[in-house]
Amino acid sequence: MRIVIAVIIFSIIIIFHELGHFWLAKANGIRVNEFCLGLGPTLVGFTRGETTYSIKLLPIGGACMMEGEDGESSDDRAFGKKSVWARISVVAAGPIFNFLMAFVFAVILICNVGYDLPTLAGVSAGYAAEEAGLEEGDKIVKLNGSRIHFARELSAYTQFHQGEPVTVTYERDGETYVTELTPMYDEELGYSIYGFLINGVRTKGNFFETVKYSFYEVKYWISVTINSLRMLVGGQVSVNDMSGPVGIVDMIGDGYEESVSYGYFAAFLQMLYITIFLSANLGVMNLLPLPALDGGRLFFMLVEVIRGKKIDPEKEGMVHFIGMMLLFALMIFVIFNDIRKIVG
Repeated sequence: MRIVIAVIIFSIIIIFHELGHFWLAKANGIRVNEFCLGLGPTLVGFTRGETTYSIKLLPIGGACMMEGEDGESSDDRAFGKKSVWARISVVAAGPIFNFLMAFVFAVILICNVGYDLPTLAGVSAGYAAEEAGLEEGDKIVKLNGSRIHFARELSAYTQFHQGEPVTVTYERDGETYVTELTPMYDEELGYSIYGFLINGVRTKGNFFETVKYSFYEVKYWISVTINSLRMLVGGQVSVNDMSGPVGIVDMIGDGYEESVSYGYFAAFLQMLYITIFLSANLGVMNLLPLPALDGGRLFFMLVEVIRGKKIDPEKEGMVHFIGMMLLFALMIFVIFNDIRKIVG
């Protein structure tokens, strides 16, 4: 069951991503030759108009294949024949649709379960929060000037800024206070903490608050992804800590099995929560300026805007091809690493 659910979630996320490319391509008069879910040989498909719609053998990824996307074409409706801004809109639409999908799903989720306000359930004895006089009921407003909207952001900030002092802005009885906290190492946890205790109690608001906190939900997952990448680049975490498709399937399966004991609707909400995270994550990852990714293509187009003329399509296509091969190599490594961690 976990594999079936994972395939459904991946498929929904990928379809939304590719629909972004597809709709903007059509809006800009670009010929779309094929719209597919999956990779490899075609299992089933049909042609409507100029476009073939298909499902491929391997349930990994998908594609919106446009005329002249990776090379020269004499077709007036080829991707390369359109203006640079039209092409930018088509390429950027994929990640943007992932963020839009995450937002829509966040609205559904928060309508049902609410949002976790950053109000302290208490403080840990002997740690900085207690020494600074923070107490149960205090609402954390900012950490080092960054606005805090959810209780879980306190834990995330602790993880992403290990050992760093922090300026805390909080509210108590309608008054605003500011204090400085220096984290202390917790032997049991194995990392430094400020001493915040949170209870995870969720609050439901009106329609406008639901929409507002749905936006913050997507913003939170974008921030988590960016900070995770920052730690990877900075060496605080290693490639071994990354999860690929196998690890994500395992995470989805565990989430389903833990939540389904509370009922199928609870399992549905948990899967919705995971889908929001994965969709926002895919949006960010695709915007990285790496060859073969949407961000890499956008980088070449921005260079084109700056220099005033196109980069040789053949050379750009070769760079993307090499990038794709490297990404496949990384994926294979991560998959084997996932299997090793699960088996081990």
